Amino acid sequence: PAIDLGAAGTRSRTPADLSVTGRDKIGGNYRAGANLVSYEIDFWGRVKSLNEAALNQFLATDEARQAFELGLVAQLANTYLLGRELDERIVLAQKALVTREESFRIMARRAAVGSSSDLELRQVESLLLNTRGELAALERQRAQNDALLAQLTGHAPAPEAPPAPLAEQGLEGALPPGLPAELLTRRPDLRAAEKRLAASQASIRAARAAFLPNITLTGFGGSSSAELDGLFRGGASTWSFTPALRLPLFDGGRNRANLQIAETARDTALAQYDKAVQTAFREVADALAERATLAERLQAQQSLQAATLKALQLSQARYRLGADSYLPVLDAQRALYSAQQTLIGLALAEQANRITLYKVLGGSWIDTPPGDSTATPGT
Repeated sequence: PAIDLGAAGTRSRTPADLSVTGRDKIGGNYRAGANLVSYEIDFWGRVKSLNEAALNQFLATDEARQAFELGLVAQLANTYLLGRELDERIVLAQKALVTREESFRIMARRAAVGSSSDLELRQVESLLLNTRGELAALERQRAQNDALLAQLTGHAPAPEAPPAPLAEQGLEGALPPGLPAELLTRRPDLRAAEKRLAASQASIRAARAAFLPNITLTGFGGSSSAELDGLFRGGASTWSFTPALRLPLFDGGRNRANLQIAETARDTALAQYDKAVQTAFREVADALAERATLAERLQAQQSLQAATLKALQLSQARYRLGADSYLPVLDAQRALYSAQQTLIGLALAEQANRITLYKVLGGSWIDTPPGDSTATPGT
């Protein structure tokens, strides 16, 4: 109920032909007191349903805020790891560039004295120029990634010591087997869809209650007098109490249209909730499927890198002995460089997969109640 304090005064003149005395009459009416402003008795739960709908909409908005924060955390972590990957790629490209510049210098001298063909020289030069272009592209990507990191954190990345390899970035917590499906209820986007569905159900109840009788109460309590100076004298107290019953009879179809709108909104919210549940299961299944093969892929790529390194050493030895031309050495260098770059990319994918699991499982894979700050991903 809404209660307020108020005061009002009225002065009026009644002409003689309308006065019961046949004479002009000037009079007044002054009131001061408390007013009960149209209090609705919620027999059918209409007001309660409207309150429930508003509360669930608010809670859905808060869950959407948490979903945005969770996505922001994941984006920040991925941006940081991408920066570390680019640092490793740049270091690798710089080392390759030094090696290929030296190879080009030696090959140019050998071509000048006729010990090597011009074809070998141009192939070494082509590999050198390609490495220079790739290094420039990597530095551009790192600058763009630093700008994104500065936007996400609000300040430019501080200079730091050479970073540890991606496999040592502190995301090494093991994922426990047999995670319960109930963990998905931690996802804020799923909880937001559930709250929106509850709000639509409450709106339907409120729309149905609009077809039923409505009882409202108004009242007044205070003082009333024909003269202002007599407003607070004894005997001037007054009160009034006015209950009102309203039964909808004809409204041009407004109530029925409101009910249809609420039911349509409920159907939409239900479809969105089903989609949110299916999306949650699909994202978790995709992340787990990727994780199931990452360890094997990393091991295979490490073995490939070791094999290409051995092949490079053997091709260099055969070249120094004069058994082969320099072309097998170039091929081995390209194969080793590609294997090293791929291994760095797989290390990033392994750590990014952990971040994806952190996000799709609602911020943790520890089975604790939502909002418990003791849960730490991967611990």
